Parts: sequence; structure tokens; C-alpha cells
Amino acid sequence: MKPRVSVVVPVRNEGQAIEDFLDRLFERVTVPLEVLAVYGSELDPTAPCLEAYALSEARLHPVLNPAAAGPAQALRFALRHAEADVIVVIMGDGSDDPSQIEPLARLVERGVAVAAASRYMQGGQQVGGPFLKSLVSRVAGVSLYWMARVGTRDAINTFKAYDRAFLDDVGIDSPVGFEMGLELVAKARRRGLPVAELPTIWLDKGATPPTYRIWAWVPRYLRWYGHSFGRPRA
Repeated sequence: MKPRVSVVVPVRNEGQAIEDFLDRLFERVTVPLEVLAVYGSELDPTAPCLEAYALSEARLHPVLNPAAAGPAQALRFALRHAEADVIVVIMGDGSDDPSQIEPLARLVERGVAVAAASRYMQGGQQVGGPFLKSLVSRVAGVSLYWMARVGTRDAINTFKAYDRAFLDDVGIDSPVGFEMGLELVAKARRRGLPVAELPTIWLDKGATPPTYRIWAWVPRYLRWYGHSFGRPRA
């Protein structure tokens, strides 16, 4: 049976903690799905845990992508293997809530190009994490919502569902990092395609990089932040 949803999970050094995440995911998503868990190195301690889990769970597909790490590379790589018409990206560290995969996927099936899990809309929340990182993310997301009318207050969040045809059409330009989520929202807005959001509660798992790493990503985010304000085009 063709899956309704392909879930892409970028993993890195989760180890055995990935098992609890996968337990919650398969328990809470009831529609036919496949899970592509993408890791970037054979030495990643998550790899043997994924292989062992897959022995008893046929919907899980551990996938090695030796080209590069990061969610953008994981999604780009997984698109060549995914079978469903709806693609969901969710991090494997447990910070995101797998129970929202299905509601996000339904929004895409109803016709939106991008469905975002939003920390900054009513009912959403971010628990923990560095104050500065949270502030920058919130200001960027909310300002894009009100000024660029991008359709979500949390364009930066990685946890999103996408229409497969949209992804095939626009492609992914981000080389590695988390700016991919913002890139795809900006591209949807520039093409006049609908973007929707649902509230989410994001739990920091203590894996946030130091502040200096945050500033290293800023130029990449600014590129797509500015792109969101451009004139809509076909």
C-alpha cells in the first residue's frame, strides 16, 4: 500500500533515545506512512539503533546519506526515495510532537503547499532553550507573518508538512542547515501558494549550539527573510 505520508527524520547522535521518539511516532500516527530516518555517517551511534528497530517495524527505513549532514540535505536526499504525496520533516531529538504529523499532513491534503507547526501562534509554546535564540526566532517569525503575509508565525521551524509536487517544483537551495524551513515558506509565498499553521509545543532537549553558532547562520536566514518580501511571481 502506498503511504499517505512520508516522514523524513534527520538524526545525528541520538543513540538509543531515538527508540522512544519512534515509539511515540508510530503510536500516534494512524494513517499509512513510511519513516525515512536519515543519518550522515556509518559511525553515528543512532545507526545500529535504527537498524535494530527496523527489524520489527517495516515502516521504518534507515537511510545513510554520506554526502552531508543537516535537515536540508536529509530532505533533498529523502525526496529521491519517498513514496507519498505529503512529506513531513520532523527532528529526531524529541523536541517536536509526533502527534501533530497527522493534522499537518491533512492540511496539505486539503490544498496548502506548506503546513507549519507554530510555536508563536495562540496555543503554541517554546519550552527551554537559549533566550537570544528564541527571541531572534520569534521576532523573525512574527514579523514575516504580519509584514510579508507568509501564512505562519513560525516560518523558521523545521517541523513542517509539504506538498510533494510543490517540493519537486521549487527545489531546495539551502546547502545544509535549518534555514530550509524559511526558504520553502518564502518560495510558497512568492508563488502565491497557501501556507497554514497549527500550534505546537516545542521542548528544548539541550542540543542547541552556542550563541556564536547562531550568528553564523544569520546570513543564510536573512537571504530567505528578504526573499519573502519580493513580488509574487508565477
